[in-house]
Amino acid sequence: MIEDEYFLADDIAQGLRCFGAAVAGPVGTVGEALDLLDAVDPIDGAVLDINLRGETILPVARALRATSLPFIVTTGYARTSLDPELQDVPIWEKPVDVPGIARALARLIGRR
Repeated sequence: MIEDEYFLADDIAQGLRCFGAAVAGPVGTVGEALDLLDAVDPIDGAVLDINLRGETILPVARALRATSLPFIVTTGYARTSLDPELQDVPIWEKPVDVPGIARALARLIGRR
């Protein structure tokens, strides 16, 4: 999980764990996220905050797509302001519905 807001990251992680997920992270930078992808195996899916202290999450999204791993994006921005590469990704606007994110990610993982 990649989220730079500590309390939100903790809430999402706890919500995912309630659904039986093992959570890698959270991490709060693009570099840490890419390192996590290399270090943890297997990763079944991911939750990405679109903006990490001014850094875009696109390099991580591209890495996930290259390996066909499903992911969900959280953001404080409207969908229309997101990069076109992410228009087909499930978007959860903040404040997020943690149980909804967990259910959505489980559905995406189940489709693989």
